[in-house]
Amino acid sequence: MIEIEYVVRDQKGIERLRTTDKKAADAYDRALETAERLADLLRRDRVLPGLAEHDLEELTIYLARNARNVERILKGKGPELEPAPEPELIETKDKVTQLRAAG
Repeated sequence: MIEIEYVVRDQKGIERLRTTDKKAADAYDRALETAERLADLLRRDRVLPGLAEHDLEELTIYLARNARNVERILKGKGPELEPAPEPELIETKDKVTQLRAAG
């Protein structure tokens, strides 16, 4: 049996996601790219200058993965009541995020 595996890495080359689901890999890749642009904006404008780099990364990934609700809030609307389903992720010892098996 042939199994195709998709690996998503951030700009630093750190593996962030490994999955067999191409849609999930593409969505996570887009979220990482958006998060990196958000982090660049926050750094450039010196928003939260005392925030640790790890915390900035967590914040921007959260905002990117919840872009629909962030956009709704910025337009003066309330967030959607049910969050979009996300793959269940686990973090391994080497800081590689993998999908947890369903079931």
